Amino acid sequence: MQLLDGKKIAENIEQQLTQEVNLIYEKYQKKPILAVILVGDDPASQSYVRMKKKASERVGIQAILHLLSRETTQEELEGLIQQLNDDSNINGILVQLPLPAHLNTHSILAKISVHKDVDGFHPYNVGRVMSGLNAFIPATPKGIMTLLKSYNIPLRGKNVVIVGASNIVGKPLYALMLNAETTVCICHIYTKNLTFHTQNADIVCVGVGKPNLITAGMVKEGAIVIDIGINKLNHHIVGDVDFKNVSPLCSYITPVPGGVGPMTIISLLENTLIAFRQQN
Repeated sequence: MQLLDGKKIAENIEQQLTQEVNLIYEKYQKKPILAVILVGDDPASQSYVRMKKKASERVGIQAILHLLSRETTQEELEGLIQQLNDDSNINGILVQLPLPAHLNTHSILAKISVHKDVDGFHPYNVGRVMSGLNAFIPATPKGIMTLLKSYNIPLRGKNVVIVGASNIVGKPLYALMLNAETTVCICHIYTKNLTFHTQNADIVCVGVGKPNLITAGMVKEGAIVIDIGINKLNHHIVGDVDFKNVSPLCSYITPVPGGVGPMTIISLLENTLIAFRQQN
């Protein structure tokens, strides 16, 4: 069993991005700017935003936070996004999800300029990712693909099972895996006999927010397991996989923390630099 060390790979990419930002500053006398919008005071969202801001600052990207009250209206939020779209100094716009229930997430994400949509959630970018065209790729699926590539893991012809069909991870990861010429099955809350699917998979990717969902009896010997879940269990951060019992069976597995999480953040920063280059 070998760990897919996302922390180490992300640190390597971070060094490259830092050098790139320094070169950008020498050439343009300015640094990339990422606008981050947080609505409300959800503790998990606040934590993610802090991590994104810290990582941005480490590579030299300026992250500007827009902290809005939970009562912010659809009109107010869309108005702010339009201001940021029109501001030529802003290179990337990120709306931290989930949004409070009274806001229409689809409409808000569709308001972001496709050229500043560094999270890759605008329908235009979603369609281009599905079609295998150049686009901003959502950070978590992008990070997973980068991680697999970093370990020279071949994908063509592999059987891949994705557990979790979210717009943020499951669906775009499905598109990327399909475009990488794997055979992909996506499972969700209505899937019958999940074990049947996971037991036959060469690669299992799981991100549903349920500790110990994937157990040793659900994966075959030599499988690759990508644990996207982040959960608190007995004061510890754990994934969706029973790591202790599943890892001995795997050829590769991501730890939690230190696997997919760091790759997500570094992929967001990569997208911000891509946006800067396209705009300049």
